[in-house]
Amino acid sequence: MLQLILNSENFVDKCAILDKGVAFRYADLHSKSAQIASKLLNGEADLQQKRVAFMVSPGFDYVAFQWGIWRAGGVAVPLCITYPLPSLKYVIEDTGAEIVIAGPEYVDILIPLVHANTFKFYTIADFSANELSEFNLPEISTDRNAMILYTSGTTSLPKGVVTSHANLEAQISTLVKAWHWTSADHTVCVLPLHHVHGIINVISCALWAGATVEFLEGFSPEKVFGAFAFGKINVFMAVPTIYFKLITYWDNLPDTEKAEITENLQKFRLMVSGSAALPVSVMEKWQEISGHTLLERYGMTEIGMGISNPYEGERKAGYIGKPLPGVSVRLIDEYGVIEKEEVPGEIQIKGANVFKEYWGKAEATEKAFTEDGWFKTGDVAVVENGYYRILGRDSVDIIKSGGYKISALEIEEVLRKHPQLNDCAVVGIPDDEWGELVVASIVVRNKALDLKQLNEWMRGMIPAYKTPRKYLIVEELPRNAMGKVTKNDVKELFKNI
Repeated sequence: MLQLILNSENFVDKCAILDKGVAFRYADLHSKSAQIASKLLNGEADLQQKRVAFMVSPGFDYVAFQWGIWRAGGVAVPLCITYPLPSLKYVIEDTGAEIVIAGPEYVDILIPLVHANTFKFYTIADFSANELSEFNLPEISTDRNAMILYTSGTTSLPKGVVTSHANLEAQISTLVKAWHWTSADHTVCVLPLHHVHGIINVISCALWAGATVEFLEGFSPEKVFGAFAFGKINVFMAVPTIYFKLITYWDNLPDTEKAEITENLQKFRLMVSGSAALPVSVMEKWQEISGHTLLERYGMTEIGMGISNPYEGERKAGYIGKPLPGVSVRLIDEYGVIEKEEVPGEIQIKGANVFKEYWGKAEATEKAFTEDGWFKTGDVAVVENGYYRILGRDSVDIIKSGGYKISALEIEEVLRKHPQLNDCAVVGIPDDEWGELVVASIVVRNKALDLKQLNEWMRGMIPAYKTPRKYLIVEELPRNAMGKVTKNDVKELFKNI
């Protein structure tokens, strides 16, 4: 039996999931997932790694179906519940899913894809308890495929990232140990469940340790702070955009309510930020509100988590920390492995956490690894006093202008310090003279902001060659489902100015 499922037998009567106020025990999760597995098998002994796509809202059902797919010997393919039909069609067809499962609110969305002899289509109603029975489930070896998640596809069509059960167990067990998860923990999941952040860091780590995962009915700062007010939640993980929304909401509360929230937050054990670069300004403001220094870490679909600020010890603002136990990290530039600090290079990762392959894309898989087996992340970083600091993604965050390699993230940090700016995104756009021109899309508090004065202010803060040559005021920045700014969409905004 898979270790995650096996662990659940140690906590049978404990609350595993609190779904919109309804408590489900580990015994309920164990029983329901076994019943789902039996239904999926439909008389077969083993699904033999059939891909099973499922579009189910976050909550008890989501976890039960994910576990059920694994226990039947299938490969879980979580579908994003906010994707338009063409994106869903792409994932289902690209994986060659033989079974597709829909929650009641998504049946009408997926029905147009259901054709004869394509895949077996189930709704959650097909798995009602009175129709299900358990029988012997297959033994699943950890070298088998477990899950296919899709990359964001910022530079090409999304690729399916295949992880084995061994990969997932390495990712989960490493974080459980590094971040001191125990059965006494209680967390709340406010993240999409087609990414590792929500699936691995929150749900799987909590359930591996025997902790409780709470789900809310929709996201709002009010609901999140309301859940915190009960005093049970002690672990919280979110993306920078969510922290920014919580801060904005808190700023507009009466002083008495602010004080109550702050007193509550100070009791938390751990607060983590990830999936996008955490602005230092957001980190400092959250520290002021909560008394916590957010633990920032670095990961991606292909590796789970690779680098993290320490649970115990200094968490440095603007840094992603140090390699996690069992994860090997190196920096590479055009001259080879970088041995000295303060020399930027591409992050490369090796370890049991690293994914198996890109689904159906042998050439892309081969290109993603070095000859000696290191995964090439495409992210550029530098080590300073033992801590890694991300400079950006080589394709979108490293701007090559006038012979310089410029970090877009560094410029964004400076821009966010301006009192009239709420947010920003810096990109490079093609230019005959400079190669690439540094430009910034900005979200402002005052639309009367004088851009000339902003530029003069920037020139007083950073070298002239790093100062944006153009600014574009927008209502909001384009983002993906995880709240990460999509830089290629930002570049498109500058095509007509």
